[in-house]
Amino acid sequence: MKWMVLSCVTLLGACATPPVDNPSAPGAGRPGVDQRREARALELAEADCATQGKHAVARRAEGETFYDCVE
Repeated sequence: MKWMVLSCVTLLGACATPPVDNPSAPGAGRPGVDQRREARALELAEADCATQGKHAVARRAEGETFYDCVE
């Protein structure tokens, strides 16, 4: 009887936890990592565009962020 109760509690506990998409992905579980990556990419794009006398503008397409140099 004790084993049945223990197994039921374990099964319910396992079902109640949310699934993890990919725990081995860089930055998984840390929401600020993506923001820092995008901020760094924008800084690099701004520096690159500044050498041309322009500034960077971000756009998103197909889930990716692209940076274009504009006047």
